[in-house]
Amino acid sequence: MNQSLINYILHLGDNTLILSQRNSEWCGHGPVLEQDIAITNISLDLIGQARSFYQYAATLINQADSNSPSTGGGRGEASEDSLAYLRDERSFKNCLLTELTNGDWGQTILRQFFFSVFQYLLYQQLQQSKDATLAAIAEKSLKEVTYHLRWSSEWVIRLGDGTEESHERMVKALGEWWGYTGEFFIPVDYETAAAAEGTGVDVAALQQSWLNKVQEVLQEATLPLPSPLGEGTYMHTGGKSGRHTEHLGYILAEMQYMQRAYPGAEW
Repeated sequence: MNQSLINYILHLGDNTLILSQRNSEWCGHGPVLEQDIAITNISLDLIGQARSFYQYAATLINQADSNSPSTGGGRGEASEDSLAYLRDERSFKNCLLTELTNGDWGQTILRQFFFSVFQYLLYQQLQQSKDATLAAIAEKSLKEVTYHLRWSSEWVIRLGDGTEESHERMVKALGEWWGYTGEFFIPVDYETAAAAEGTGVDVAALQQSWLNKVQEVLQEATLPLPSPLGEGTYMHTGGKSGRHTEHLGYILAEMQYMQRAYPGAEW
């Protein structure tokens, strides 16, 4: 059983599921109808990506379980639903940035932009994975992420180079989120193993390209670029290893309520 590969796939799925949950809180609350629909559609794209990763992880878990004499296949069949709704907080491997509360529209936009730049670079590389399923998911998802990146970039520029108030709010958002971006590029054990096997991506190698793109957009938005990882800025980490902020517990309490209260319930 390649537990590192399963953890890597769960990490990819958890990032998209948790950010999808956060973004979906804007449904019915967006600044204008068109953008309300846009952020909701991005949420749907992300949850679709999460389903693909979870379905693949469940297949690998069930195959390993059925072949293991130690378990005898008795742990119960894994599924996309069980992986989303029946794991506890410490089992989730999403980056901390994805679970933090939305803040105002500018903060939500800036987080989506940071994540979309990272995801775009990650999926570009993941298309070359030796694992054909991961490569296919990345190739399919990259079309969606390209739109997310363009949409969020335009909004960052609009708000940063907009009114005095919108500019100040974006400066504040930079201060709030920047310290969580370094976790993208600090690999944990399953990422290192996946990269070494050629199934995953060396995330540390993506940092400079990420910085270049972020700097390009922030400059157009007349926003300052903070000091990056490795240049004296403290970066929050732990999410990829299951150590989360208090905010994830609230997300899971809401998201998992139905399956926890009525196990096995189906629509």
